[in-house]
Amino acid sequence: MLLVMPFRIDPHVHSHFSGDGVSSPEAIVRSAKKAGLDGFALTDHNTCDGCRYLRDQGLLREDGEAVNGFLIIPGVEISTAEGHLLCLGVWLPNGLKGIPAKEAIAMVREQNGVAIPAHPYDRMRAGIREGHLEELEMDALEVFNAATALQRHNESAKAYAVRRGLPMTAGSDAHYHRAVGRSHTIFSASTLNVRAILDSLSTGTTLHCTPLGTLESLRKTFFNWFRFRKKRFYLAPDGAGARSGEVGAGVAGV
Repeated sequence: MLLVMPFRIDPHVHSHFSGDGVSSPEAIVRSAKKAGLDGFALTDHNTCDGCRYLRDQGLLREDGEAVNGFLIIPGVEISTAEGHLLCLGVWLPNGLKGIPAKEAIAMVREQNGVAIPAHPYDRMRAGIREGHLEELEMDALEVFNAATALQRHNESAKAYAVRRGLPMTAGSDAHYHRAVGRSHTIFSASTLNVRAILDSLSTGTTLHCTPLGTLESLRKTFFNWFRFRKKRFYLAPDGAGARSGEVGAGVAGV
């Protein structure tokens, strides 16, 4: 029998490669380690550019293994036609915004990743609503999103997951490095790598649920509604993720 250990992972994190994220991937890594996490999933909006960047910096391995005892799971948050979908353990092409959720899930399954609808009951954000959830074969459900302002929306998500017998996750939905890990998921796995962490979802998780503070929530809302910074693009040396566009200035020092 394999010995399992608890690993603290934040499965919902954004960098400045998201249109509304403000922190560099390196700043996120530093904050995640300072928060005592064992890793996080980088889930920028509709792009894996940040994951490719971290790979080329030697901070994320394509074989799914941890780097110096710290794991970064490649991922993306796709704005599907029905709402936001977290896709973990995958390297998907950019530009999938607007595709049907079923199609996105099929692409995730082709890469043996997991698909997790984000903040499904949050009426202030584009979650996949219950009527559409009923039609989807998801791997888990985000039942606590630290950036959700009204906790009854998180409670509704948890109730739905219980009703369907779905594995559950909690995430910070951090768009600023200091919010990383505020909420996170504790996975029980035999080793710290992408495959072991994602496979352990089916055996159950423990959730660390702490909402963002008022100032952090206001910061996230501000940058979500008023996107003054140009979205960052990354052209990897192998050409993956190639797109045209200006590189934004970002936030000084992060």
